[in-house]
Amino acid sequence: MSQHGIARSTRVRTEEQKLLEIERIKKYRALEDQVRSRASRTDYTAELFHLTSQLLRLNPEYYTTWNVRRRCLISSLLSKPSPGSSLSRASPSSSPAATPTRPSASSSSSSSTAIPPSPGSPTAGTSGTTAEAGQTKDAEILTSELTFTIPLLIDSPKCYWIWNYRLWILQQIIERLPIAAARQVWEDELGLASKMLNKDRRNFHAWGYRRQVVEKLESAVLEGQSMVEPEFAYTDKMIRTDLSNFSAWHRRSKLIPRLLDERRADDASRRAFLDKELALIREALNVGPEDQSLWYYHQYLVLNLVTTAGRPTIAPALATEDRVTYLTRELVDIKDLLEDYVGVKLIYEALMEYTMYMCQLEERKPDADERAQLIEWLRQLKKLDPMRKGRWEDAERDYGLAEPRFTIT
Repeated sequence: MSQHGIARSTRVRTEEQKLLEIERIKKYRALEDQVRSRASRTDYTAELFHLTSQLLRLNPEYYTTWNVRRRCLISSLLSKPSPGSSLSRASPSSSPAATPTRPSASSSSSSSTAIPPSPGSPTAGTSGTTAEAGQTKDAEILTSELTFTIPLLIDSPKCYWIWNYRLWILQQIIERLPIAAARQVWEDELGLASKMLNKDRRNFHAWGYRRQVVEKLESAVLEGQSMVEPEFAYTDKMIRTDLSNFSAWHRRSKLIPRLLDERRADDASRRAFLDKELALIREALNVGPEDQSLWYYHQYLVLNLVTTAGRPTIAPALATEDRVTYLTRELVDIKDLLEDYVGVKLIYEALMEYTMYMCQLEERKPDADERAQLIEWLRQLKKLDPMRKGRWEDAERDYGLAEPRFTIT
């Protein structure tokens, strides 16, 4: 048997290795039983918190354990709000007592090995207040939690539960710390997302996480402002590093409507922007026409020319004749690709779709030359992609190209 072209090999383990594995499983099960038993008794103490640290290092995919850890923090480790008070605004944002220590990817993984001290009854210092002491303790615990998850995230960068837990911790930071301190932590988190994407540019978990961090940094909760321009520049950087980065192209398409609105772009500016984007994707397709992510973005731009109702478009003021001119140019360029890439089925698919878009724009059916081209492109697709023969036969019927199977007399 093989997978992705790589033959599977059978690993032979010695008796000693088998015994060690059995012992590890026993220890894991014993640890799991302790966590489950304490949680079932709602014994959300610092001791249980310590046990979750051990279990999550062994298995970060155990999402129930993350929930138990949250309950430990809320029940016994983080400060309790006084009746009728707000957790997040107990002291001025300039208070040095609530400035958290920033976690980094190089921080030690032992941050949450020690049990965080209970905030029970914080004693105010000579220059502080009980509220400030509580915020200081919360800041230490929460930033320690961010540090705890970093090595787990590096080892398991596509584990949903680690990303979800970090977002929960960040939300707690907003609720419990002054705005300035909370914002600093969120800005550092944007740096972490960038580092994770430098390790794996196509990690869609990190892309989604980055989007959520940016949205929060832009929000009024953190006294934010628009980050569209730097985020658009970031997609440009990531795309030029890796043309196959689907997430970067997708993020770019979502930013464009806001970008143009915030620039207050007039019709001429919008048209110039469309020209620039088409040139960028055209250049990319000349390099990698077999890359589906490039065709998705190209289709996004083409749909801006074809359909305008019910969706934001790049250049809504373009006249129909201009749209036809644009689409004609794209069809010519795609046909030129066939000279060097005859065996790339995505080219034929694009030619078929865009030819039908042209007919839609001009409110007509395919003419004789177009019908002949569509028939030939479908013939090539059947040859290049026989596994989807039914799809191409459906396309023949949809486009009115199929020969009638029965004659009724």
